[in-house]
Amino acid sequence: MRFYTKEEIDGVLNYPSLIEALKGAFIGDSIVPPRHHHDFKNPKEGIDSTLLLMPAWKESESLGVKVVTVSPNNAKYDMPSIQGIYLLFNAQNGKLDALLDGKALTAKRTAASSALGSSFLSRKDSSSLLMIGTGALSIELIRAHASVRPIKDVFVWGRDINKAKKIANELKNEFNIIAVETILEVISKVDIISCATLSKTALVLGENLVEGQHIDLVGAYKPDMREANDALIKKVDIFIDTPMALKETGDLKIPLEQGTINKNDIQADLFDLSRKKHLGRNNNKQITLFKSVGHALEDLAAAILVKEKLIDKN
Repeated sequence: MRFYTKEEIDGVLNYPSLIEALKGAFIGDSIVPPRHHHDFKNPKEGIDSTLLLMPAWKESESLGVKVVTVSPNNAKYDMPSIQGIYLLFNAQNGKLDALLDGKALTAKRTAASSALGSSFLSRKDSSSLLMIGTGALSIELIRAHASVRPIKDVFVWGRDINKAKKIANELKNEFNIIAVETILEVISKVDIISCATLSKTALVLGENLVEGQHIDLVGAYKPDMREANDALIKKVDIFIDTPMALKETGDLKIPLEQGTINKNDIQADLFDLSRKKHLGRNNNKQITLFKSVGHALEDLAAAILVKEKLIDKN
């Protein structure tokens, strides 16, 4: 048993194979108990942090549990908000097979989940993307979306323009990419909008959307956080990764509680889409929203893929 680093994980988890692994997991029969979600006081930062424990297993095959913390203020220390580790066991005999970098695994599987959603929900000819947020996920999300759609033009916005410029510089050989001063200047001109922030106030406004767009909301993982306003939620066809999205994120929990939408407005989740119980986008004028909060099934699928490519070969 050994620890697998970010570099090793990034080296083997290419998006086409990871997206296919996630799709297979949503079709399959893995067991996923309720995850533990604990907010804890962090008085030195003035904002709560979160501890997540996320188990899942395939009977007599593999069992995994992710232990991660989310610290919203980490950006000011130039650290990812997500820190953690993944433990992968042999489910038949209980042997610990591997420890994996939890940050890298989470970033890869989260971006792959968004891309899986996009493969069902964005227009097939989508060629432009606005990335809102400049955290560790942003580069992964851009690359993941580009693995399922012909993305050529990318715009990056963040509260710190220098961080947006840094991302643009890192990806300049892969895309026509620039940092932008405001969301408003490009939001109505792009095919896909991906947002990964810890914002408590809406950044993506329904008033600015146009026909045919796809919105990918990845952040706002707590009930008091929002990346989209009510005008957006009322304007789009809503899809989610799992039913937990209805309880965990303010983007959906708040409008549900206030009666802005009801549960019948939720079109489908990734289980339905992967199993072809819902076909996703049905026309080029439809505006689709994919809201994700993450799922232990995704972590297990990603960890198993790492095991197959790195551990089993050795």
